[in-house]
Amino acid sequence: MNVIAMKPETERQRALDQTRIVDSLPEPVYQDLVCLAAAICDTSIALISLVDRDRQWFKAKLGIDEREMPRSMAVCDHAIRKPAELFEVRDLASDPRFSEFPYVRDGRARFYAGVPLLTEQGAAIGTVCVLDQAPRTLDEQQRNALRSLSRVTSALIEAHRGKHVAEVKTLLQPQAKAPGPERAPQSLTIAVIRIQGYAELVARLGERATEKLLQALDQVLDQGLRHDLGDHIDRITGTPEYVAILRGDEVATRLNALRAALDRHQSSTSAAWAMGVAHAREPVEPMPAIYLRADEELSRQLDQAAGRMTAAA
Repeated sequence: MNVIAMKPETERQRALDQTRIVDSLPEPVYQDLVCLAAAICDTSIALISLVDRDRQWFKAKLGIDEREMPRSMAVCDHAIRKPAELFEVRDLASDPRFSEFPYVRDGRARFYAGVPLLTEQGAAIGTVCVLDQAPRTLDEQQRNALRSLSRVTSALIEAHRGKHVAEVKTLLQPQAKAPGPERAPQSLTIAVIRIQGYAELVARLGERATEKLLQALDQVLDQGLRHDLGDHIDRITGTPEYVAILRGDEVATRLNALRAALDRHQSSTSAAWAMGVAHAREPVEPMPAIYLRADEELSRQLDQAAGRMTAAA
């Protein structure tokens, strides 16, 4: 048996953030996988569950209405603690860890089996899992099939991450120099902006209306930049994420303009936002390195936002 230790939570969460899979839109291929899991394991419920900071969010689901649940009520949170193992509970109602969960008490779930979803670095970011309304177990063939479905799902998520990485790499390519005298090297600042709850926003407003809102936001954010210095902002295709590149030393006013525009957008849509910012440590620091630090700061901002929500609950 392969022994894979659970990553520290900060590292595990960072790995999940990098996939850009949480709050993404539904996709038929993931739905096909949960249908297969339920059919093979003969269960009423099957999920592709991502274990986020304070919730488990379902990329695909069969047999339940919820799009997410609190992490404190997630059996999957226990499953990811042993990344190399299938986690199976014959009777949730007889297990003190889970017996008080609402969906166990009301009889919606008594049996659980899940296999962790692993990144290429071995971080357990969620599970492919099945649940049923009566105590039971899987046979070995079903367990092996669930393991296979987990590997397929992990590969799909990795491909999703790779697509995002490739687009960011293109956005960070040096732009063609404008004609005229050579400019001295300028300081660079990169801001990574994310509108939170994208899938929920689309479910509430519709995909077309949401797309119009995000396009309009792109234009508003662009108005706060200094194009004469070479500033620009780009939206990652089909996502609620923007990458702004600011040039020059005095960027505080421009960053505040971005924040003000995002606050106005949040007031009108109830969609929260987060922004990670990183400044070049030296004039020749490569843009990908600056972007990586900005993206790490975005994760920290999301950590803090989740902590504030937990404290307020």
